[in-house]
Amino acid sequence: MSIALIVTLALLGALVLYGIMIYNNLVSLKHAVSKAWANIDVLLKQRHDELPKLVETCRQYMKYEQETLERVIQARSQVQAARESHDMGSLGQAEGALRLGLGNLFALAEDYPELKADQTFQHLQTRISGLENAIADRREFYNEAVNANNVRIEQFPDVIIANNFGFKAAELLEFSEAEKADVDMRSLFT
Repeated sequence: MSIALIVTLALLGALVLYGIMIYNNLVSLKHAVSKAWANIDVLLKQRHDELPKLVETCRQYMKYEQETLERVIQARSQVQAARESHDMGSLGQAEGALRLGLGNLFALAEDYPELKADQTFQHLQTRISGLENAIADRREFYNEAVNANNVRIEQFPDVIIANNFGFKAAELLEFSEAEKADVDMRSLFT
């Protein structure tokens, strides 16, 4: 065997090994995105299960606040539909509506001392607030995983492997501008 053939085979072998390493890293990133989404999904499901209990507890005290309660339930349904379809754009909008509705609900609860003193309400409020914080933390982790995946599949030479094996960009989970804005507390009490 000639030296040129040995060098060519060695270079070809190194190139194949490098391609395998790139492929395996892309697979790892894709699964990191899936895992991060699964973590959010678990928390969304838990909150989805807790919200009817909160609304029912509030309904017993807040006889004149049906519109607020209905908005929370409607937003809950929208979050569930977006969650099941993995539609990040719709999920971000629905999350914004739900968070706004919950903020309004908790603010209105201030007008009902019996409701605020109710142990079930206090427990559910604490539980849902904790889930909201956990969802925010997991959303950040998810978006980091999506960003790492999306950057990697666009970088050279990874883009060659990504295109040939069908790796796709993932969608960031972003919330609407309304969800990021401060709540106008005056409008809640007028």
